Amino acid sequence: MKKLFTLFISLGLLTGIDAQNIRILFDATKAETAGNADWVIDADVFNLSYTGGPAVAGAGGNEANAQQIPTPAQSGINAGTAENYWKGALSAWGVDCVKKGYTVETLPYNGSITYGNGSNPQDLSNYKVFIVCEPNIVFSPLEKTALLNFVYNGGGLFMVSDHTISDRNNDGWDSPAIWNDFMTNNGSVSDPFGFSFDLANISQSSFNVPALPGDSLLHGPMGDVTELQWFNGTTMTMHPADNPTIKAVTYTTGSAFNNSNVMCVCARYGQGKIVGFGDSSPCDDGTGDTNDGLFNGYFNDAAGNHQRLLMNATIWLATSNSTIPVRFINVNAQIINNATVNLSWKVNETAGNGVVYTIERSANGTDFYPLGSVTGNQYSPVSTYNFTDVHPLEIDAFYRVLATERSGNKQFSPVVRVTNAIISALELQPNPVHQYLQVYYTPLSNKGNLQITDLSGRKVLSQSLAERSNSISISVEAIPPGTYLLQVVETNKPARSKLFIKH
Repeated sequence: MKKLFTLFISLGLLTGIDAQNIRILFDATKAETAGNADWVIDADVFNLSYTGGPAVAGAGGNEANAQQIPTPAQSGINAGTAENYWKGALSAWGVDCVKKGYTVETLPYNGSITYGNGSNPQDLSNYKVFIVCEPNIVFSPLEKTALLNFVYNGGGLFMVSDHTISDRNNDGWDSPAIWNDFMTNNGSVSDPFGFSFDLANISQSSFNVPALPGDSLLHGPMGDVTELQWFNGTTMTMHPADNPTIKAVTYTTGSAFNNSNVMCVCARYGQGKIVGFGDSSPCDDGTGDTNDGLFNGYFNDAAGNHQRLLMNATIWLATSNSTIPVRFINVNAQIINNATVNLSWKVNETAGNGVVYTIERSANGTDFYPLGSVTGNQYSPVSTYNFTDVHPLEIDAFYRVLATERSGNKQFSPVVRVTNAIISALELQPNPVHQYLQVYYTPLSNKGNLQITDLSGRKVLSQSLAERSNSISISVEAIPPGTYLLQVVETNKPARSKLFIKH
């Protein structure tokens, strides 16, 4: 990064966002104008100073103090408006957002990062995208929670970092370490987005772009991206086991298309999205605080590719998800102690805690009926769930899981088969049967009952078992023709079951 370093992330819950008035919030609470940085869209006053921590406003300060609403008014921006309409190193980015129909604001140095706080007029729930360019102050526990909630509930978080050892306000923290602290030390979920910023310092031009024809960041509304140029930036390492939606957009020169040496990433988390970016220099339009060293990386470097990528990414973050499907990674069924069947499934749970998983069983692999349900976790991009069938069939059984998402979208897991789930003494004669069915069984206790259900689970007959008896004759003459399930259910013992056909 030419200036120094720029990174900051944030999230909030989206409650009442008007699709025709998408609001984008640029952060200025994390010392984004300290030192040689000026990561704001507009500032009318220059009176901030930094002495090893947060900003202090007053006499003697000369750093940009961005106000909430940029001036002149956004209503004056048209297709031909130049980026120097506002004064800030991110003014070009902000003006481009307005040209796309968005409304932009700044969270001032003394603002609060909250989510779901109705008393805060700049609560993240009022915005669709939160852009944090090179944060220099660590996020508090409450701020981390707000950021996670913002993304999880549909917000877009743009996380810009810079190189290691780039501490602009001299508080001992660099932006890569600040971002990594947020993602690993938030009290909720470790590595929610599936990547980390490397503690690196690189400068290079790279044309190492993967072939992703349908990718919204590389081939978005602003055009195709073919190059990036880092000036003292950093890279990222992806962890797809923690979030399988993580995807690399660009790599350093000569790197293989794997999980390391990534320059830009994107991912989904819950209903929201994130973008990780390794250098603040491409964000700089060269027209910020004149007390700082300014460079035009937004338009001039990398032949204009920086403008295209930053705006394609912003538009992607501002676009709501229509459907975020659950993806089943695996499903397994296992007999436990010859008595129950444990069903487990692992999912890439991008749809979040609104998902309900319904466990279904079939005796023939075609007709499935529900056994029970499990509710999805709140903060688990990859989750493993379990369900126990305490009354399994004594024949081959088939299981599947139905995921019903908050959007109403439904996904079925693959079907798994359990062969001869429970082995125990239970015989039915004759089978098929017309009038009387003889049931032979080995008693496991002195109390219980025998019941017959159809394949939908509807009970059609039930009677008590005789104590110390190992057989019983029952009349099925009044039962309509069809396939039925007979179960011997004894107190505190696993149920035993067999199918029979009535004709």
